Amino acid sequence: MISGIISGIVAGYIASRLQKGEGSGCLVNLFLGLLGGVVGSLVFGLFGLTAYSWIGEMITAIIGAVIVLWLFAKLR
Repeated sequence: MISGIISGIVAGYIASRLQKGEGSGCLVNLFLGLLGGVVGSLVFGLFGLTAYSWIGEMITAIIGAVIVLWLFAKLR
């Protein structure tokens, strides 16, 4: 559980840096990383892809978080 929280924070931070250029705070990054993991898993599942390692899960969460940030920016 602790590793999942840390992974979520890292994934959210990386995604927010890629999308906006700066971090958004620890709690926002955590939420973004966790939501990104869900969205990324759904998107990758549509293509028949799954992540088996921590690196794969991190990449999935980062891509999902970037998608979430992009959608949020478009809806704003």
